[in-house]
Amino acid sequence: MIKAIFFDIDGTLLADNGKVLASSKDAIKKAQEKNIYVGVATGRDPVKVKELLGDVNLDMFVTYNGQLVYTPKQTIYAQSFKPEVLEQVTRFADTHNRSINFGTRNVVSGSRLMRLGQSAVVQRLARFIPSKFPVKAMQNVMQVLSFYKKDDHYEKMTILNQPIYQCMMLSPESETELLKTELPDCGFHRSNSFSVDIVPKGGSKLKGIEVFLQHKGIALSEAMVFGDHYNDISMIKGAGVGVAMGNAKRITKEAANYVTDTNNHNGIAQALRYYHIIS
Repeated sequence: MIKAIFFDIDGTLLADNGKVLASSKDAIKKAQEKNIYVGVATGRDPVKVKELLGDVNLDMFVTYNGQLVYTPKQTIYAQSFKPEVLEQVTRFADTHNRSINFGTRNVVSGSRLMRLGQSAVVQRLARFIPSKFPVKAMQNVMQVLSFYKKDDHYEKMTILNQPIYQCMMLSPESETELLKTELPDCGFHRSNSFSVDIVPKGGSKLKGIEVFLQHKGIALSEAMVFGDHYNDISMIKGAGVGVAMGNAKRITKEAANYVTDTNNHNGIAQALRYYHIIS
């Protein structure tokens, strides 16, 4: 029996217009009426989640790829970077001239370029950027444009005095092995081809989901998850039921128990009906 349902946000709970479909809202309400917990598992920060989903009644929030887990009433789990690990990340960004953002509980700050990249519109467009997009070249071009100037050294930013749960850095997929070598105490998650979410090693959406389920005394086999991208694969494989959206990456679909319709065509409601969670 399914007792908890978790949705990725971009490309899953949100349609391409940045809104939650009426059919999805209705499906969520019907699931909750059956005493099923419904929430999100996302790489997004709490402020952006509230901005995007403020009109949707949700029971739990797994944010920053599992680093910050909470309900409307309490914080269940908060795993920030150790100071020495965060120093390694900022040094990497400064040394390699990488645009980077730092995420706290209440704010995301850092590179103006990355703040633009984290916007809902750009995130939706990013899904159509090819995996071999020349990120390094783009970075060089952006630096000479009049509206973009390299930020001061990140190590000097006062935001680093607060708990940092996730860093979002401009980095092509081809740099993955370099990141693993130079930042061995970090984990890396991608939802597009030009940037990477960096968290403390071992952190993931699945880990955050497990923390919430343990808090509620629910088995992982009793959880259902929905996703569409690379950073959703571990939770899709790990949960009792993993659903991939019709617009998901091929490898994400291959990891799923069920592939539903797209985020634009009632995919969430369809899957919940398929599993007899709603009628």
